[in-house]
Amino acid sequence: MASIVRGTKDFWTGIIYIAIGIAAIFFISDFKMGTAVKMGPAYFPTVLSGLLILIGIISFVRSFIQHGSPVSGYAFKGLILVTFSTLLFGFIVRGAGLVIALPLLVIISSYASKQFHWKYSLGMAAGLTMFCILIFLKGLGVPLPILGSWFGR
Repeated sequence: MASIVRGTKDFWTGIIYIAIGIAAIFFISDFKMGTAVKMGPAYFPTVLSGLLILIGIISFVRSFIQHGSPVSGYAFKGLILVTFSTLLFGFIVRGAGLVIALPLLVIISSYASKQFHWKYSLGMAAGLTMFCILIFLKGLGVPLPILGSWFGR
């Protein structure tokens, strides 16, 4: 019997995106939504979750329309490195500060790629760190230290 799913990667991607989006909306349901002018703590995560669900639906529907390549193996190295770098960032950002935690996140997670190059990884780490300091810390006032308490601040 032939499967009606033509693209298994799109199918499972859609399922995963929809599940993560719904789970995120469930977890933030206790926070106040606010309005577009006066956003509450749930506003931005809800919008992002909605977009994630929309992308998941598009991918899911596409799996029945377009042929795609089958799922072939799993990238355990990538999964482990990206998960580790994200957890490491969360654990050290307050103590080490954004200047240390964010470059570590970028470099470790980019090492998961088959096209990893130190030069590009370091450049991306420096650029993203400067961007995040300017936009999030200076522009939006996110309360994270640039250099954390581990360095006498």
